[in-house]
Amino acid sequence: MEQTPYPSGTVRHLLSTSQVTPKTKEVLQQRLEVSDSKPSFFDQASFAILQAAAARLIPQVEVEAIALALALDQRLATGIGDGWRYDTVPPDSKAHQLGLQGLEESARSLFGKGFISLNEAEQDAVLQAVQQAKAPGTTWETLPSDLYFEELLVELTEAYYSHPLAQEAIGYVGMADAHGWQAIGLNQLEPWEPQTLTDVVDIDTKIDSKAEQIPPISTPSHPVTPPIVYSLDHPVDAVVVGTGAGGAPLLARLAQAGLSVVALEAGEFWNPAQDFATDERSQSKLFWTDERLSAGEDAIAFGNNNSGIGVGGSTLHYTAYVPRPQPDDFHLHRDFGVGIDWCLSYADLQPYYEEVEGFLGVSGASPYPWEPDRAPYPLPPLPLNGAAQLMQRGCQALGIRTAPAANAALSAPYFQPGVGWRSACTNRGFCQVGCSVGAKASMDVTFIPLALQHGAEVRSRCFVTRLETDASGQITAVVYVQEGQEKRQPCRSLFLCAGAIETPRLLLLNSLANSSGQVGRNFMAHPGVQVWGQFPEDIRPYKGIPGGLISEDTHRPQDADFAGGYLLQSIGVMPVTYASQLARGSGLWGDRLRSHMFGYNHTAGINILGECLPYEYNYLELSDEKDDRGLPKPRVHFTNGENERRMNAHAEALMRQIWSAAGAESLWTFSRNAHTIGTCRMGTDPTQAVVDPDGRSFDVPNLYIMDNSIFPSALSVNPALTLMALSLRVADRFLQQAQPGEQ
Repeated sequence: MEQTPYPSGTVRHLLSTSQVTPKTKEVLQQRLEVSDSKPSFFDQASFAILQAAAARLIPQVEVEAIALALALDQRLATGIGDGWRYDTVPPDSKAHQLGLQGLEESARSLFGKGFISLNEAEQDAVLQAVQQAKAPGTTWETLPSDLYFEELLVELTEAYYSHPLAQEAIGYVGMADAHGWQAIGLNQLEPWEPQTLTDVVDIDTKIDSKAEQIPPISTPSHPVTPPIVYSLDHPVDAVVVGTGAGGAPLLARLAQAGLSVVALEAGEFWNPAQDFATDERSQSKLFWTDERLSAGEDAIAFGNNNSGIGVGGSTLHYTAYVPRPQPDDFHLHRDFGVGIDWCLSYADLQPYYEEVEGFLGVSGASPYPWEPDRAPYPLPPLPLNGAAQLMQRGCQALGIRTAPAANAALSAPYFQPGVGWRSACTNRGFCQVGCSVGAKASMDVTFIPLALQHGAEVRSRCFVTRLETDASGQITAVVYVQEGQEKRQPCRSLFLCAGAIETPRLLLLNSLANSSGQVGRNFMAHPGVQVWGQFPEDIRPYKGIPGGLISEDTHRPQDADFAGGYLLQSIGVMPVTYASQLARGSGLWGDRLRSHMFGYNHTAGINILGECLPYEYNYLELSDEKDDRGLPKPRVHFTNGENERRMNAHAEALMRQIWSAAGAESLWTFSRNAHTIGTCRMGTDPTQAVVDPDGRSFDVPNLYIMDNSIFPSALSVNPALTLMALSLRVADRFLQQAQPGEQ
C-alpha cells in the first residue's frame, strides 16, 4: 500500500508559527482535538454500520484515527445541509437511516450475515453493489442506492480531507496563510515548504526564519462611521433584496444619487480579516445551504458550486474571473437560429464594463488578443501559477493562443475611488471560499463600502418572505424575518437581486409579475466540463489565482457541430474541493482514492465556460416540501440539450489534447454545469419576458429585477462582470426615468 511521501508533523508545527493567521489556527486546532462525543443522531447499531462503511470507503493508514462517522452524525444532528439534494432522494436524515438499513439488508442477502460481521472483501463487495445500483434489498426501491452511495462517499471524503492530518499526508500546507505565497510556479517552493521525506531537512528552522522575515499584511475591516438606520414606520425610496454582483452596484449608485435605500441580505456581514479562515470546511458559511431540490438528467449541484450568502452575495466565493462577453454573444439567435437574442447590445454595456473594471481594479493582459482595440486593464496581470503555466505549454504546442486572464483581484495595491486603498493579492489561492485581505473585488470591499459612505443602510440576517402591494398592484412594503422576528419595511420601489433561484421563488410565493408565465422558466447553467491531469512537475494547486490563464480561440470553433462557443481556463484547486469532485465524478474510494490523492500536489485542471441554450424542460417550480420557515422549497429541473452535449464533447477532446501535449501522465473528466441563469427573462415582449430592457417588471411598475435571472441567454463567459455592468445601467435608467418626488 502506497505511503505518504511527506514529513509528519509539518502542519502541527505550522500552527505554532506566525505563518498561520489566528482564525485559521483556531479552526484547525479545534479539529485536531480528539472528541469523546457519542453519536446523538444514529442508534448504536446504525452507527456501527456507518463506522464500518467509513473504514472501507476512506482507509486511514498513515494518520491517527479521524472520526468520520461521528462527523456525519453530528452534522445530521444539527440539521445543516450543503444546499441541495437529488429530487429522487429522501431528505438527508431519512436517506442516511434508510441507506445504512439498506447496507445491512444487502449484506444479509449476499452473505447471510450483518455488514459489520463481514470481512473486508465482503464489505467491499456490498459497497460496490450499492455503488453500481445492483445491491439486493427492498430498501433500495425507495432510495436509489447509487445516489445514496455517492452522497455518503462525498460527505466522508470531504470530512477526511478537511482534517489537518489528512492534508499533511498529501503535502498540503495551504493553511499557512498569514503572508501568502511568492513561489507559485512549476517546481517552485518556499524555503520552508515540505517536499519529500528524503528532501526535507530542518523544517522548524526554515519555517521560523521565513516567518520572521515577512511583515504582516494589512487587511480590510468594516467602516468605522456610524451607519444610517432608516425607520420601519416610513417608506424609503428603494429596498434592494440581495447584496451580490446584481444588488451592490445599484445600491451604491442609488445612494450616491441621494436616495434613501435599504439593502436586505439573508446572510451575515462578515469581517474577512477576523472571520475568514483558510479552511474550506469552516468557510462553507459563505454558501447558500437552504436546501434546493435538483431534478433532471443533469441535476445541478447547488451550494458551493454557484450560490452564496452574506453581504457580498456569491462574490464572497466567486473566483473573480471577469472576462467580457464578445459582441456576438448578444445575438446568438441571429447567428445560429437557436436560443434568443438580447434586447441590449455589447455597445449598450461597453461603457459600464469599462467603469466596473476601473472601479474594481481588474488585472489583465493588455493588449487582449481577442479584443485588441479595447482600453487597457487598470492593472497588469497576476502571475501565472503552475496550472496556468502547464496550460500555456500545452496550448502553445497545439497553436492555441492564450493570455493571462482578466481577474477582479489586484496585482498591485490599488486606490479605489470612494473606498480607499486595497491590498495586492498574496497568491493565497482561496478565492472560492473568501478573500481575507481584500485583494479580491467582492462586493463587501468595493460597492458596499461605497454605498454605506453615501447613506445606504445594509441589514444582514434578513430573509424576505412577502411582498405587499396596494390596490393598483404596486409594491408598498417588504416583509422579512430577522433574528426570528417578522419586520416590515415600506418602500416606493423594490429591486429584487436575490439570484436566479431565490428571485423567482419569491415571486412565485407571492404570485407576482408572472402574467407572461415566464417566472421560473428558461433556467440555464453554463457547460463547465473539467479535465484534470497529474504531472511529473510539482504544481501545488493551492497557490495563486485559481483561473490564471484564458483562451478564447474556441469562442466560435470552425469545426463545431453546435451553436455558440466556449472559453478555456486553467484551474487551480483546493484539496477538499478536488477530493470531493474526484469522489463524485470518478467514484473512486478506498485505496484507489487514497493513492490518487497522494498526487494532489502534481494536479492541474482546465475547464470551459460555454453557452447554454434555454429549453422549456429546464425550469424552477415550488415543491410540496417545506423548509424550516414553512415555505415551499424550490425544485430546479435541468437537462443538458444536444447542443450542450456536443459542446462538452468537443471541449473535452480538446482539453485532453492540451494536457497530453503538456505532459500529463493521467487524465480524468469531471462533468459539471456552472452558475444559475435565466428564470426571469429580460425582453421587449410582455408575453415572453418578465422585465423590460431596464429591468422593470411589465406587471408591477415599481418592481425591478437585477440578477442572473434576467439574462435572456447565458453568454459564453462568467456572468459577474456583466451583472455589475447591468446593475449600474439599471440604476442609471431608473434615475433617468423617475420623476421628481417619484422616488
